[in-house]
Amino acid sequence: MIKFSKPVSIILLTSVLGIAAVASAAEIVRTGEGRNFYNNIMIPAGAETLYLSGSGAQALPDGSWGDMEQQTINTFSRFKETLESQGWSMEDIVQVRAFAVAGADGELDFAGFNSGYQQFFGTDENPMKPVRSFVQIAGLVVPGWLVEIEIRAARMPK
Repeated sequence: MIKFSKPVSIILLTSVLGIAAVASAAEIVRTGEGRNFYNNIMIPAGAETLYLSGSGAQALPDGSWGDMEQQTINTFSRFKETLESQGWSMEDIVQVRAFAVAGADGELDFAGFNSGYQQFFGTDENPMKPVRSFVQIAGLVVPGWLVEIEIRAARMPK
């Protein structure tokens, strides 16, 4: 059990391999640099949070949906627009949950998801890498979707 000399309220979004860090009251702490796709993140009390509901790609002009990579890019592009319209950024994302189904060939395209994901996280433009989950499920509510993604964002008040 960790004891603090002063009351501290911290939400631990994930703890991979038992790694933990203590956040100060003034910052969001990201640990685990060097991992390919994600960090461990601790959010202190007082942080502003924003939750965006599960969303998927929009159909292409020809009515098709595209492959996993295209759908991932489309979905994160739409999240980026929504965040920016509210004064937030992709750097504020602390958690990504993705629910995916196999394509017409019966295979789950995890590599396609990662390829699309890497265009938004761990880049020069956005070096942040959120905590993430990727879960294969039997089906999604929108026919044609291969992935549905939800996000959580957090930042310290300005």
